Amino acid sequence: MTRPSDKEIGAIASAAGVPVDKDVAARIADSIGPAFDGFAAIAGTLPFDLEPSTFVLVQTDKVAR
Repeated sequence: MTRPSDKEIGAIASAAGVPVDKDVAARIADSIGPAFDGFAAIAGTLPFDLEPSTFVLVQTDKVAR
């Protein structure tokens, strides 16, 4: 988990269908950068990927019953 650059922000925004100027992308990167810096110490140690992947299975199981 690394701090996103303005180029990455621009690419993500463009892919989402909301293209932004370079200066806007730089402002977005500067504003969310500290959040990425704060989580850098524990990056890769939290199991964030587990819940979303099992949520659909649990909900499907409940509906099937």
